[in-house]
Amino acid sequence: MNIKIYNTLTSTLETLQTIREGEVSLYCCGITVYDYCHLGHARTCLVWDVVRRYLQWRGFSVRYVQNFTDIDDKILRKAQSEGVSMHEISQRYIQAYFEDMDCLGVARADSYPRATHTIDGIKRLVWELEQKGYAYPAGGDVYYAVRKFADYGKLSKRKLEDLQIGASGRIEVVDEEYQKKKDPFDFALWKGAKPGEPAWDSCWGPGRPGWHIECSAMVRQELGETIDIHVGGSDLIFPHHENEIAQSEAANGKILANYWLHNGMVKIEGEKMSKSLGNFITIRDLLKKYNPMAVRLLILQAHYRKPIDFTDEALDAANKGWQTLQDALGFGYQLGWKDEHKSENNEYENKFTELVDDDFNFTAGLAVLFELAKVLKKERNLYMHNQTLETQHKDLQKKWQTLLELSSVLGFKFTEDIQSTSQITQDEIEELIHQRLRSRELKNYKESDRIRELLKTSGVILVDQPNGTTQWHRA
Repeated sequence: MNIKIYNTLTSTLETLQTIREGEVSLYCCGITVYDYCHLGHARTCLVWDVVRRYLQWRGFSVRYVQNFTDIDDKILRKAQSEGVSMHEISQRYIQAYFEDMDCLGVARADSYPRATHTIDGIKRLVWELEQKGYAYPAGGDVYYAVRKFADYGKLSKRKLEDLQIGASGRIEVVDEEYQKKKDPFDFALWKGAKPGEPAWDSCWGPGRPGWHIECSAMVRQELGETIDIHVGGSDLIFPHHENEIAQSEAANGKILANYWLHNGMVKIEGEKMSKSLGNFITIRDLLKKYNPMAVRLLILQAHYRKPIDFTDEALDAANKGWQTLQDALGFGYQLGWKDEHKSENNEYENKFTELVDDDFNFTAGLAVLFELAKVLKKERNLYMHNQTLETQHKDLQKKWQTLLELSSVLGFKFTEDIQSTSQITQDEIEELIHQRLRSRELKNYKESDRIRELLKTSGVILVDQPNGTTQWHRA
């Protein structure tokens, strides 16, 4: 096996070598649950979902962990503005997260640790850092002494003298905080309790964890001191992932992750997505207009490390692309073929593997799917018009099975029930077709067209044959 991945830490393409043969430990920095998920979350969660699926398909046993940040300034502000508890806010948006991701076909992680469920591990990690001289208490807070960690900046390739204070956007820049710090670059590991905020007892007094320490503790709790792959959005490289490395490696004396992978950012019509620009789009709003599988297709059409621009034109094109794939898969179900796992490799599967092994190039892999879909759709059109096939039945079925399998690897929901999304029954379809035929005989073409559109709306496509009969299939 020769899977190459781009490691942000080394800025090079490297061959994947896992800690334990045949196993992958994979951690994704997840969502801060204070609002509905947006398109940036969609891309991050979907990309690493497909990476996990692909590694499993290639024979790895993958343990995939994705955290929830459920204690944070933004969550607290939301709770205060609504007059409810922080727990109520986080529970609401964790539930919304699962609803949105289920719609996009994102499989559940093996574990979803929460910061508030890892308080003991967080306090232990802060204490270890203090004992080793990497952290110091100050007025109820505890700070990480950045200059104590010689390798600080190795992930982001930044030097301390070039860094900007408060770059994370998570820390309120107040004079009182900076007066407590020994160095302006130091960051909070533990924050002393403030009136009206949730707090946990500790040896430094009541308080709550800082953002960065949460992931260090959850990684160690769930996967151990060194993991294979750590992933997240490229906006997390600095300071979050840089600080994770400093914390974990100082405390454990071991490398935190052998590979660091980061997905590119999302733009809306060429602009960075932000509430201030008025182009902030939630997943659930987008899915009111577009098929979730079309959104998945659009995301995979851009290499995971590159930026992606959500435009109406791109989404419309992705919707048509999804229809092409769905038509090709639907043809197999229409012919009564069964979804059976293939045991043998073939030229399409080998080509797909060769392409995707090169830094999870799902964009190139999609071309293989469309190549198969083109063959199947051509045969489908022939069949619908004259009930004949150009390709040998057995060979065509193998192509269909390959498309089904590769589609599953990319997380597309191509199952038999998708071909039956309409609630209309076969008997009802046949009755409407009979009514339409009767209308045509009476030259009532307006009624004939109405029935065709009604069936189309219900997901049923009619194909009139030269001999006067009408064939139908579900879209």
